[in-house]
Formats: sequence, C-alpha cells, structure tokens
Amino acid sequence: MNTIGLVVNSNKGNIAGILMDLIAWLKNQKINVLLNLETAALLGCPGEGMATRELAQMCDCIMVWGGDGTLLNCARQTASSGTPIFGVNLGRLGFLTEIDMPDLTEKMQALIAGQYTVEERMMLEAVVMREGQRVDCSVGLNDAVVAKGSFSRMVRLNIRVNEELVGGFAADGVIVASPTGSTAYSLSAGGPIISPDVHVLLITPICPHSLSNRPIVISPDSEVEIEVLPCVGDVRLTMDGQYGFSLQNHDRVLIKKAPVKARFVKIKKTSFYSVLREKLKEWQRGID
Repeated sequence: MNTIGLVVNSNKGNIAGILMDLIAWLKNQKINVLLNLETAALLGCPGEGMATRELAQMCDCIMVWGGDGTLLNCARQTASSGTPIFGVNLGRLGFLTEIDMPDLTEKMQALIAGQYTVEERMMLEAVVMREGQRVDCSVGLNDAVVAKGSFSRMVRLNIRVNEELVGGFAADGVIVASPTGSTAYSLSAGGPIISPDVHVLLITPICPHSLSNRPIVISPDSEVEIEVLPCVGDVRLTMDGQYGFSLQNHDRVLIKKAPVKARFVKIKKTSFYSVLREKLKEWQRGID
C-alpha cells in the first residue's frame, strides 16, 4: 500500500482535525495521500485536490468518509479504475461502509499491514433508447429505477426480459436492483433481501395498481427492458437515487449487469448476516 486517496463528505460533521491527524500518521508510515476536490477544500488546500476519477487512477485504495450515499457516488465514479474502496461510516446505517469511527486506529493499522481482502460487487448498467438511438448510459451499484416525477400520478410501463414480455402495469414505478441494492429501495418497496454473493437481478414494482404484480428474481445475464407507455407527468430514470435522466413516452430503458464491478476493502471478520441483524435493529429503533 503506497498511495491512499481520501474522498470525504464535508456535510457529515466537523472532522477536519481527525483527517489532518490521519494524514500525518499515514505520511509517517511512508504512505502518500491524495485528496479529491471536496476533501482538499475542506482541509483548506484546494490547490491540492483533483477529480475523484483522476484520483482513483493514481492510488492503491480510496478511503471514503461518509454514509452509504457517499460510497455509492464514489463507486459509480471509480468503478472503471478497479481501485478498491475502504468505507468509514459517518452516517446512520452504513450497510456498505466497512468501519465506524471508534475502530479507525485498529483498522488502519490492519490496512497498512495488508491484512485485508477485496470483495467484488456486481453493478448495473442502464441504457436509454429513444427512437432507435442511444441517448444515455449510466452505471450504478444499488439500483436503476424508472418512476414518476414530483406529481402523484402513476406511470404505465411494459416490462420485458430478454425481449420476452413479462407484463404491463400501472404503478409509481419499478426498481431493478442488484443483490447489494436488495437492502435499499427495493426492500422498502417489498422486495426480498438477497445475499451479495448470489448473482441475480431483482425486479420490484413500486406500489403497483394490481395485487398480481410481485417482485421477480432473474438471471444476472438477463437484460431487462422497461418501456414507458404514454402517460401524464414526469418519468425519470435514477441510478442509486443520485443520477437522474428524464424519460419520454416510448423510451426504452435497457438494464443489465455492468461490465465493471465495485471493489470493497474488507477487514472485519463479520458476515453479511451479522451486519444485516445489526442494521435492521437500528431501523427498528427509529430514524432520529
């Protein structure tokens, strides 16, 4: 481990002092430290920052400080580099982040000593086709969602898998999730929880206007097509709840396994199920 990049959500509290101490410690360990633009601005040295994509090409590991949203954003930007991500949880639940602040010193020592593994997660690619032309392409780790905009109107959609019609329905929208995303929006919409080592795609309708529409689990090598049928109001494609693209009537969104994967540094010897138990307990305590 020669170079570590820092990507920090500056809205997650006053942690500049902790970061400065960490950087000093890393440099004492002969580790080079790179900063993305937001982190450099937070630490008062904007001239030393670089774009996150550029940073990923130049370091051995990216430390992401924030919640799952920060990590998702970083994973989308850096997946093509293959650089592993090490998540430090500054948020509430932290399904994806690897460690919490109290464990920082111990886990950093393990990281520097090479006592870690790298876990790969399947990502999704969504292509928007309009009148036979490709007008947008994006990747995400959790999910691709086609849903209504700001007004409370249903959208009408046709769903196909490998060009075969599954069915059409009216709903608030539909989620196509990866196993990682099964514990996110899809779970709230009534979808099943899927272990991240089970490679599948999950189709979950959002508030369908029918009792017969249920989540469907399909092969990871399948392609899901979502056709937007004529309807009133805004319809959007969103990736991980962060990137958005406005859709038009008769647009087709083609969703499949992405050619890139997210890679996460794992130091804890904890299973997916122990994390799941703990996080679900936190949900039950409330969102304060």
